Amino acid sequence: MSYLIGLAGKGGTGKTSIAALTVRYLLENRKGPVLAVDADSNSCLNEALGIAVHTTIGRLREESLQAVRSGGERPGGMSMEQLFDYQVQQSVIETKGVDLLVMGRPEGPGCYCAANNIIRKYTDKLAETYPYIVIDNEAGMEHLSRRTTHKVDILLMVSDPTVKGLQTARRINELVDELQLEIEKRILIINRVSDSDGAKLKKLAEDYGLTVGGLVPQDDTIFEYDLDGRPIYTLPQDSPALNSLSRILDTLKIP
Repeated sequence: MSYLIGLAGKGGTGKTSIAALTVRYLLENRKGPVLAVDADSNSCLNEALGIAVHTTIGRLREESLQAVRSGGERPGGMSMEQLFDYQVQQSVIETKGVDLLVMGRPEGPGCYCAANNIIRKYTDKLAETYPYIVIDNEAGMEHLSRRTTHKVDILLMVSDPTVKGLQTARRINELVDELQLEIEKRILIINRVSDSDGAKLKKLAEDYGLTVGGLVPQDDTIFEYDLDGRPIYTLPQDSPALNSLSRILDTLKIP
């Protein structure tokens, strides 16, 4: 079975950047390949990884529903479930070392629950194939109540250096207990921290009952890469954010 790392936090904390750099860490320090799962309807993990997306789970679901309504023929006499299973398997974007599965969003005004259920089902299936899976969840806590993040080895809760970010992380932490989710370890990463704010933020997080894994400093290189449209995954080796996150992940003793 795969070792699964999930990420959660409010919007704008840099969660997707942390997810991309976590994938890089696993490839550089552990035996791959890694499956990256973008479970956010506002898909952008592919941009952080520098991977082009040809389809999403949301789009495949819409196409399958349209095929059912039109009564069109299915290849090889496959059932609708078999056809969709095949399409999802084909939707995994394969690159060197890291593969990507993207939830996306329904093209119509539909609920995301079905796409979330599909992501969960196929993440479980693919867990038999990949040593490591990194899931970048949508902002907030909906993915927890839908149980997209249901069985995880490490949950990285990401906050920016704000009280609102820490409060969201506290609510996520409490919801994990309330829903009795199978999460072995939970830690908080406080992102974009300036030197003067670190100690105060860490104490506040601990007062909220959170286990602080570490602080990731403000890194102007990330801003420059984002502005230029370059993938965060390719940050230089001397990037302060990259090195701080690597030290945090080292402490987690990922097998």
